[in-house]
Amino acid sequence: MTRTDEIVYFEKVADLYNALEIPIEQNSEFSINNLLNIHKEIPYKSPVFRTNYYSFVFIKKGEGNYTTDAQKFEYDSKTIYFTNPGHIKAFEFYSLEEAYLITFSEEFLKTNINQNVFADFPFLLSETVPPQKPNEIQYQEIETLYLQIFNENKNNSPYKSKIISNLLIVLLLKVKDLFWQDYLPIEEGNSQSKIVKQFKENLESHYRKLVKKESSEILYSQDYAHMQQLNSSYFSQVIKSKTGKSPTNWITEKTTSLAKSLLKNSGKSIKEITFAIGFSETAHFSNFFKKQTGLSPSAFRKKHRI
Repeated sequence: MTRTDEIVYFEKVADLYNALEIPIEQNSEFSINNLLNIHKEIPYKSPVFRTNYYSFVFIKKGEGNYTTDAQKFEYDSKTIYFTNPGHIKAFEFYSLEEAYLITFSEEFLKTNINQNVFADFPFLLSETVPPQKPNEIQYQEIETLYLQIFNENKNNSPYKSKIISNLLIVLLLKVKDLFWQDYLPIEEGNSQSKIVKQFKENLESHYRKLVKKESSEILYSQDYAHMQQLNSSYFSQVIKSKTGKSPTNWITEKTTSLAKSLLKNSGKSIKEITFAIGFSETAHFSNFFKKQTGLSPSAFRKKHRI
């Protein structure tokens, strides 16, 4: 958790609720919570904050609002809303009788679903998404899925992550089918929002090329600025102001996430992974990875591989 100009930045959902003096133990990559178990006193108004995780909130019975950057949305019962990393956020409950929150990191998506997850679910890269209002039958279908995930998350099966990730895929497909089947995030928003969306698209595209061996180099902030024919300083300023993170932070996190996924799930040697994510020397990659995670690549693989 970090604080910048009165806006608190939370790396994971547990950081948020600990800061709100609501201690909960949560995995940093995935969580699901019954919001009634967290928010005991309603009405409730949150502080202004940023996060580094994706979130879906399923309001079966309740009313309130949430703010994403400069946009404020009201909602009532049988509403679904979604937010992604980086934006300035706040939420308020006027009443709350039944609601669930799912959060997950990019690393969880790419480790447990697939590396091209954003190609399948482009709405996850959106800037601002208004709340969605399914009908009674549609909400029941979605409710069945998130309650299955909630129950599986309480189990201690060795296949827990795989079961949850497969149920999450079905949930995302259902949500996409109902609301965002033809959604193209690059078309929404004002000029600065479009810069951010295009950056996310270009970033994702480049890392897909690395995985497919269609590229072999790391791109830097100025490279992504040049893709949009923008001044590097202006580009960095827009990304930082809109998301709370500099382009370099985005690139570092994306590189680290890809490295973790390959170390966990592939049979590639550390040397092969070094080249696969754009480094020219294993020592350089090892130093970078240890700085980001506190572990060497080999120690991380030993800890996380089954």
